[in-house]
Amino acid sequence: MLGRHREREEETMEEKMQRIISWLKEIDKSEHIPEFEVDARTIDILHKIVECSEDVDRDISLLIKDVEERTTECEAETTRLQNILTEILGLNPSDVSGKANSYLEVLVECAMALETKDTSISSLFCAMADTSVALCETELKNQELEAELNKMGKILPAVLMLEQQLKEDLKKAEEQLERDKAKTDRQSRNLKFLKDKMEDFKVRISAAEEKLAELGLEQSLMHVSLVLLSQKLADTNKEIEALEKDVSAFLDLPPNPSMVQVRIEEVKQQLNTVEAELTKEISRMVVDMVEPRRSLQ
Repeated sequence: MLGRHREREEETMEEKMQRIISWLKEIDKSEHIPEFEVDARTIDILHKIVECSEDVDRDISLLIKDVEERTTECEAETTRLQNILTEILGLNPSDVSGKANSYLEVLVECAMALETKDTSISSLFCAMADTSVALCETELKNQELEAELNKMGKILPAVLMLEQQLKEDLKKAEEQLERDKAKTDRQSRNLKFLKDKMEDFKVRISAAEEKLAELGLEQSLMHVSLVLLSQKLADTNKEIEALEKDVSAFLDLPPNPSMVQVRIEEVKQQLNTVEAELTKEISRMVVDMVEPRRSLQ
């Protein structure tokens, strides 16, 4: 086969063309050949078709020959069996009863169903044994499949419940995601609103501070200065509380009039100093706040 393919590959374009024409004449059974475009590609395609057709014809010829040989063998075997029935057993096929013919037909059908080479008892028993083994194997496989099916049937409700639970959880998660998204959008809008307001307040505060500066308001009365003064006042109050704790600690000492009197005087002086500074600072702030108002009036 390989040598034949190599020989075909070595064929020239003219030889291929000659084979194609001969094949077309054989198919058409006439001298008329269908027109086709003559080029290298068309010739190669037609040449491959010719090769496939010849291979198929060859295979068919071999198959027909094999069938004919088997037919001849069957006819010879039939003649031999008829001779045995006629000469040895003295039975004429035409004398066989209808019931016997039906039995023979059943026997033949059984042999064909079991795919035996003949209708002998050994062949039938062997085929029946093989069929029984195949049947047992099939039943065993069916039992295994049934057991597996029952096992899957027991697991299936749990799987379906789990699937339903997963669907519900997924639905809840999607709903929660929608709520979180809406909440995030609302917070984002609020944040944007607050940022815009903050920028607006900054602009308005800056404009007010500039206007107050033009009117002669001191920087000490601005918001930042007032916050610093408030912190300073809170620190001063803490110092006063610390001093009062120190004074209360001296109250528990044994009586020593001279030392106690000296310490009390020192504490009073510190308190008076702090109060004087605080009063002075508050007075200054009040004066600074009143003067711009008068100028505005």
